[in-house]
Amino acid sequence: MRLETRSLAGRLVLSLSLLLAVFWTIAVGLSIHVMRAEFDEVFDSALQETTERLASLVVDDYFRRDAATGPNQVAALDPGATDEYLTYQVRDAYGRVLLHSHNIGTEPYPAPLKPGFWSGNERRIFTIATVSDTLFVQVADSLAHRREATLESALTLLLPILLLLPLGMFAVRWVVVRATRPVNELRDAISTRDGSNLEPIVLQGLPTEIAAIPGSVNTLLGRLKLALQAERDLAANSAHELRTPLAGALAQMELLADQLTAPDDRSRSDRVLEALRRLSLMLEKLLQLSRADAGIGVSSTPVDLLALVKLLVESFQRSHQTSTIQLRTSPGLATLLRAVDPDAFAIAFNNLLENAARYGTAGQPITVAISADGRFTVTNPVSVLLDPDLDVYRARFRRGQTSKPGSGLGLAIVDKLMAQMDGTMILRTVKLPGECTGFECELSLPPTNQCFKC
Repeated sequence: MRLETRSLAGRLVLSLSLLLAVFWTIAVGLSIHVMRAEFDEVFDSALQETTERLASLVVDDYFRRDAATGPNQVAALDPGATDEYLTYQVRDAYGRVLLHSHNIGTEPYPAPLKPGFWSGNERRIFTIATVSDTLFVQVADSLAHRREATLESALTLLLPILLLLPLGMFAVRWVVVRATRPVNELRDAISTRDGSNLEPIVLQGLPTEIAAIPGSVNTLLGRLKLALQAERDLAANSAHELRTPLAGALAQMELLADQLTAPDDRSRSDRVLEALRRLSLMLEKLLQLSRADAGIGVSSTPVDLLALVKLLVESFQRSHQTSTIQLRTSPGLATLLRAVDPDAFAIAFNNLLENAARYGTAGQPITVAISADGRFTVTNPVSVLLDPDLDVYRARFRRGQTSKPGSGLGLAIVDKLMAQMDGTMILRTVKLPGECTGFECELSLPPTNQCFKC
């Protein structure tokens, strides 16, 4: 199961943006709560003051009117000019409505005839007792009006979030990306270190939290470089020192085999010769591997690889007369210049030819194709079952299902050298004429101006 990964900057931006939104929402909610309480105090104070100022006026107006005709209504000076949220009634001790404002009916308020505030039925009512508690003036304020005022104020606080929160997220992203830039630079510097690049990491101006990492990594790279160099030196020196005595032993064994006449002796000598040839092949591959590990792939001088491949194919056919190679080139292709080391390319291409000759179907030709865009393809039919994942053959000492002699290092050496040449090696299976399965290896090199290094 593949776990989804996200960048550190992305996580910080998302987390800080969510926290910013949550805290802002909480702050607005608390502000609305406090504001509503303050609004209630302001409205209650205004309601009480209005009632106290209105009481003397409406009572005086009441005594000037004729009470025998029933409840009196005070006419509006300018009807419909403004929203009228306040209403009032003058009631007697029995609760009957004696006088009321024009925007309320004769139905008495549900509030009791007690001085003070009362809430209910979508009204906030303040009551004052006058004329020795025989007349009661009640002024009512609409609770819907209060909620409307609170809602409008809340929207005034919330609407800026829709504009400022995206701006805040962009600002957070800019700050986070700027703050994590040294981490990305350190990551990129570490990612470029591999077996062919173990140079120390030199970065200036790193934050305190990660300033010690390059030193630790450089110490590890130094130890690794020494270990790899010791391993390469051991392999190269051992192979070099053993090659001469092994060649002498192989020559002496061939002379001895020619002098043996008994069948059993001839059989034993052939097995010894086969073992010595395998050992000689292994030493040759180890020497090639040590040269590949040393980084010999790139050159500052362009080389005509078309002429080099033709020379390698001709030389290989002379030494392997049982193998047939069909060379195909793009029409009109006269030269193919690439800035690579010719010895390194020759080692890589020869390994492909040897791999095709050793593991290909006997009697079937090997096809070498060269295209004008720098692709070299070697194809050979195979009769053995190949691994479904052909990339496993890139690993060192990994071989297919075969009993033929080999070291398992050929394709690993090619892959190593192609990486140094800024090229690629692609392995695939193809269908050949006659329903045969073919193994194809393609080497691709970029144009000279891309891989040129001074």
